[in-house]
Amino acid sequence: MFKQLTAYRLDPGVVPDADAFDAALDRARFAPCAPTQPLAVGWVAPRGEAHAPLAERIAGMWVAALGFEQRLLPPSVVREQVQARAARIEQETGMRPGKRALRELRDELTLELLPRAFTRRATVQVWIDPAQGWLWLDAGGAARLDATLSAVVQALPVLAPRALSTAGSPAAVMRDWLARGEPPAGFGVDQDCTLQAADGRRAAVRYARHALDPQDLQRHLDAGLMPTRLALTWRSRVSFELTDSLQLRKLALLDVVLDGGGEGADAGFDADVALRAGELRALLPELLDALGGELEAGAP
Repeated sequence: MFKQLTAYRLDPGVVPDADAFDAALDRARFAPCAPTQPLAVGWVAPRGEAHAPLAERIAGMWVAALGFEQRLLPPSVVREQVQARAARIEQETGMRPGKRALRELRDELTLELLPRAFTRRATVQVWIDPAQGWLWLDAGGAARLDATLSAVVQALPVLAPRALSTAGSPAAVMRDWLARGEPPAGFGVDQDCTLQAADGRRAAVRYARHALDPQDLQRHLDAGLMPTRLALTWRSRVSFELTDSLQLRKLALLDVVLDGGGEGADAGFDADVALRAGELRALLPELLDALGGELEAGAP
């Protein structure tokens, strides 16, 4: 639950209508892929139980989950089949299929192969905090984020989520933390970091569970490399990686939280949601302040 987080702003106090929300989710309820369907998307019960509600109200949060099922058909498999079929056609007719015929072959063979392809399922948690004006998505990839955000807006147009924006760019602020060797109050720098060239070059340096030597870091920063990911700990309670696109990855609650909150196999779903929501509600405002403060909608 929430291993990575992308946050959006909502107008505070915009509260979903419970009946309308449930009805909207039910209209787009998840159904598995049909035999020739490459991707299926729909709402599932956030508790993971077959007959549980699609929307839950817990600790002031609206909790939902969007399910994805994708048929895994590697392009290389389709390409091999197209080449084999094209070779057979050439042998039988003496003519090599042209580009148009090859495209038609590819489409035909894709439909033939899809029913035999394995499927993979994934779920994106969606949490809405009306009181504090947050939409949280447990997704990081652009395609998955776009699909989830579109599903949320379709279900609840009243929310009108906005991307977060801060006065300082995350990359520039993280660079300053590393250059000064001084993270903001309440935060500590951990042992994972990725630096990449900011001028389009492919140069990159990655630290993984390795002490960040100040002199070594400064040399890379002076060479023009900028941090794109930096592992941080907040108040010894939550660890995460901050990215240059303002996403939080590898989110984990630390022992001081778990010992007091009882999260784990024995903790109930409601208790888990309440625990994480409480920590994230406190963490995010401090992180935004550390990045120079959140910009209001329409601010330059």
